[in-house]
Amino acid sequence: MVNLRTPDINVSHAKQVMGQCMFIDNDLLLFGSFDEVPLSTDPRRVNCLFVAICLEGSAKYTVDGKEQLVKKDDVILINDGQVIDSYLLSHDCRGVAMMCSNDFFSEVLKEVREISNLFLFAYSHPVFHLMPERVQTFMEYYNLILQKIKDPEHQFRRELAMSLLKAMLYDMGNEIHRRLLSAPKRTCAETIFHDFIVLVKEHFRQERRVGWYAEQLCITPKYLSETVKQVSRRTPNDWIDHYVILEIRLLLRCSNMSIKEIAQDLNFPNQSFFGKYFKEHVGTSPSKYRRY
Repeated sequence: MVNLRTPDINVSHAKQVMGQCMFIDNDLLLFGSFDEVPLSTDPRRVNCLFVAICLEGSAKYTVDGKEQLVKKDDVILINDGQVIDSYLLSHDCRGVAMMCSNDFFSEVLKEVREISNLFLFAYSHPVFHLMPERVQTFMEYYNLILQKIKDPEHQFRRELAMSLLKAMLYDMGNEIHRRLLSAPKRTCAETIFHDFIVLVKEHFRQERRVGWYAEQLCITPKYLSETVKQVSRRTPNDWIDHYVILEIRLLLRCSNMSIKEIAQDLNFPNQSFFGKYFKEHVGTSPSKYRRY
């Protein structure tokens, strides 16, 4: 496997490592083989959505410290912010994969909240099995997206790829929904985490205080913090910041709102505080991010 010279895995760095590959800007990258995926046996944080299908053989890795075993016809679904480690393939392992940037994923699903919520399932079930006919369906999506990416002269190449990816994620979301219906009842901790995420997604524009969310859930801030970290390996503040930053990135890239207007829309006290907050989490200023 190739070793990235960065603690993070994202589309931009993967492109640099791979050289010739199928991609759209720094937003969508397709791998025709698991051997092409730039992972390593060292810990790496995933800063994108990573989706893969194992077609032959087996693999194993850890996600957020928990070992995962992968076999033929399994889907691997890794969300932004999760840490993967100890990535190993069997000699006969074969499969396809794709990486999708957070901005691109948010743009694809910006009007589809139900599907976005279903992907919370992946935090506790990062590997799930498909029947062979469903694998064939997803491979058809993959090949269609690949076909469009290979045509850089197509005027609507990006839009077509987004539409096909949305359709694929609808189908994948439906598979997850089926499993949710037949899955064992959530533990108390999982229920609290789920309810917390639902609240955050609805109120992060106005509320960024952990105490406020704890009050809505009728529990103490300490208990909320302990429970969320137990289930997701991330703190409540991490999750709140995650959704705030995703929204800021989306507005900077996909709207005509000024930076001041975005700061006001997300209820920051002033533009200066907004700029410091964004730079602390992204590493660059809002204006530079928008220009890039």
